[in-house]
Amino acid sequence: MQPKLNYYLSLPAALIHSLQNVKGFSQEAFEQVHALTGQLTSVRLNPYKWGQASSPLTTYHLPLSSPVPWCSTGFYLSERPSFTLDPLFHAGCYYVQEASSMFLEQMIKTVYPGHAAAHYKVLDLCAAPGGKTTHLSALFPEGLIVSNEVIKTRSGILTENAVKWGKENIVVTSNDAADFKPLQGCFDMIVIDAPCSGSGMFRKDPDAIREWSLQNVNHCSKRQQRIIEDVWPALKEDGILIYATCSYSVEENENILDWIGEKYNVGSIRVKPEDSFGIVETESAARGMYGYRFYPDKIKGEGFFIAGIRKKEIADAGMPKPKKFAMASDQERKTIVPFLTEPEQFEYVHANEEVTILKKNDMEGLAMLFAVLYVKKMGIKAGKVIRGELIPAHDLALSTIITSNLEAIDVQKEIALDYLRKKDIPADNAERGWNIVRFMNYNLGWAKVLVNRVNNYYPQHFRILKH
Repeated sequence: MQPKLNYYLSLPAALIHSLQNVKGFSQEAFEQVHALTGQLTSVRLNPYKWGQASSPLTTYHLPLSSPVPWCSTGFYLSERPSFTLDPLFHAGCYYVQEASSMFLEQMIKTVYPGHAAAHYKVLDLCAAPGGKTTHLSALFPEGLIVSNEVIKTRSGILTENAVKWGKENIVVTSNDAADFKPLQGCFDMIVIDAPCSGSGMFRKDPDAIREWSLQNVNHCSKRQQRIIEDVWPALKEDGILIYATCSYSVEENENILDWIGEKYNVGSIRVKPEDSFGIVETESAARGMYGYRFYPDKIKGEGFFIAGIRKKEIADAGMPKPKKFAMASDQERKTIVPFLTEPEQFEYVHANEEVTILKKNDMEGLAMLFAVLYVKKMGIKAGKVIRGELIPAHDLALSTIITSNLEAIDVQKEIALDYLRKKDIPADNAERGWNIVRFMNYNLGWAKVLVNRVNNYYPQHFRILKH
């Protein structure tokens, strides 16, 4: 798709003036790239799903154009399709994410070369809609990812995206940063994609230009400091804070690094991205702490800043008394086990009148979290067991722990979209009872086949409204 000139985009003069002496900033190139319409679109494939059946890379034609160079599962698209009308999007086979944000992978690979096998506890503090959470889940398959969003209206989409992703290692919470203080020294890593003035998103959201001001930049800077200060006790000694914004302003980026360096005993993490990436390495003025700037005239992506900081202070000891879970009965467990690939890895607990499946290795950590936080989702919700029958939850259908040896209704795209719109679908020759509805061997959800009809159990609040 050929970019076109946008003659109506006028960048704030105060922003341009503030960036004149910032490393990597070129006013002419910066203004030129903002004068072009036509957004870059990129996706990150779900490694737990896309390779397990027929691969979208080879048998499903997303318009992939080239890999995102700093992300092993990231791809640019040659055009933006209708994701809403793609059943594989709803099956959680990929996540639509801005390419610059995917640099998180390089930060983690620098700090934790053996990250894939480690049972780290990671907090994604400002997580909605879930891009970094799902990426962290993929990068730490044996870890426990706590995905938090303080704004409850935004925590709903975060939960939905965690359900689609399907991995049991995501916990969704909705708490203020200060609520994590009792979890002293709990987390190996905390990721803060901080609320910011949003100048890095001007190309994707020109309306944000009208909301931008130097006053808002200073307001955001103070808010960012408060968030870091509140959550700092929860980071363990030698733990890593990854700080990011979608702002160009020094006040929200390098100056925040200097503030952290002055307030705490920390070390700065240097990533050394490849020259071909086009990412600009900067150093903060007072402390020489490393940060990484993404300018859209230099990289294929939007404006972004990211930095890594190592905590050198001794973390205070002391954790809350863990909350005891109400365990499922033997009968409930026996009813659920046939739905799973490796049932021996899990424990089965009651939560909100349903049985939830938790990984045994996560039980202790989850009990601590559950004692102090408002938890919206943890593990994989299995459903309710009523008179020896499992009424299965949608989470289970989209999970990566479900067995493939279940009755299924395989559908083509139009029927799949009807199902996702919560319409009636045919089920010729399907076995009676609970069936998985599948598209290209990927699970979409549950249907129950009765004598004269098929009941569509796709969640009402997930349904497609677009035709």
